[in-house]
Amino acid sequence: MKTSVDFAPVLLGGDANAYGMARSFFEEYGVVSAAIGKGAFHICQHSKIVRFEVCEPRLEEDEVFVEALLRYARDHRGVPLVLVPCGDNYTKMLVRNQEKLRDSYRFTIMSPDQYDLVSTKERFYDTCAKHGLQFPETCEVTAATAKGFEPPFAYPVVVKPSNSVAYWNCDFPGKKKVFVVQTADEMRRILEGVYSSSYQDSMIVQDFVPGDDTRMRVMNCYSDAAGAVKMMVLGDVLLEEHTPEGIGSYGAIMTGYDEGVNERIKGFLEEIGYVGFSNFDLKYDERDGSYKLFEINPRQGRSSYFATASGKNLARYLVRDVVYGEDRPIDIATLEDERLWTMIPLSVIRTYVSDPSARERAERLIAAGRVSRSYWSEDDRSLLRYVSYRMNQRNYRRQYKECFNRRGIDD
Repeated sequence: MKTSVDFAPVLLGGDANAYGMARSFFEEYGVVSAAIGKGAFHICQHSKIVRFEVCEPRLEEDEVFVEALLRYARDHRGVPLVLVPCGDNYTKMLVRNQEKLRDSYRFTIMSPDQYDLVSTKERFYDTCAKHGLQFPETCEVTAATAKGFEPPFAYPVVVKPSNSVAYWNCDFPGKKKVFVVQTADEMRRILEGVYSSSYQDSMIVQDFVPGDDTRMRVMNCYSDAAGAVKMMVLGDVLLEEHTPEGIGSYGAIMTGYDEGVNERIKGFLEEIGYVGFSNFDLKYDERDGSYKLFEINPRQGRSSYFATASGKNLARYLVRDVVYGEDRPIDIATLEDERLWTMIPLSVIRTYVSDPSARERAERLIAAGRVSRSYWSEDDRSLLRYVSYRMNQRNYRRQYKECFNRRGIDD
């Protein structure tokens, strides 16, 4: 870890993703990050490694966004400011306003055309097909076609929003991040709820790929300003979140490796000239032995700190690129870098990971002390953190028990 640096990180956001980036900057360079956002979650309100400097509820308005960032830059001259969006909404704002901020900040961000390509899932799937990436059988439904809609493949199916930013800002009874739909009647009720809200974009409907959480994979990459992939870390998921708005987010991940997956994703990113962080969700399909690609997030994800825990520090590759202009060979995590990263108690992992080989791997890493928690250890020592952890432990046990009992799995 460097003890002095000639730059200052500025994070857009105040959630677990922003915290993970702050921890990456601190562990690599010993620097405390500043955060700017609409508001800070608990995780960023009581930390020694990130300061929430600007709270602006109207930050998703272009004029407010630009003025807030330019004002902060004027007040903090002296060293380069490294700007890092840590959420879908902040990424979208930076894409739109990048030219107004380039004289004040160092950052990598895709062009508006690239963002349009990957930010709506139907366009993303079209691009995947062109580059040989497999994905589940997929169709879409709109507000105009929702009444009486039936998917062209058998239930169960997955239903999720095409526009995640717009969906995040809507509200309706029974809202979930992702729905697993078993019947036509359930489909009708979900679509009625969705389109009774402010969300009016399309919904993606997919064939449900069977298998539990351990069949999920997550890939994190960094592509430099020239579009060359410089870092890749594949994660083997142990457990996902099981709260309504947390489904699809990861709670525990082990470092993985698959040369074929690495090559296909690297080729895809470099073919389209992608720049910046990217986060891919995949699932292993036992029916044909392939990995099905669900989506790309044009940012690092909430659980992306697992890449840093695996020895591939997220901040390192960004700083090499935008501060020092270094051009180094690609850095890919292998099983020699294997660690278990977790946001949830080990007791939950031991209870609810049903795959014997995955559970055995986790136990081996635990026994070897190769475990990374989602919180920096110095933050964990506060009484507030301890109380929060104990509450989360009870909540996680309750949530997982309810989820697995609904599936008919005896705990």
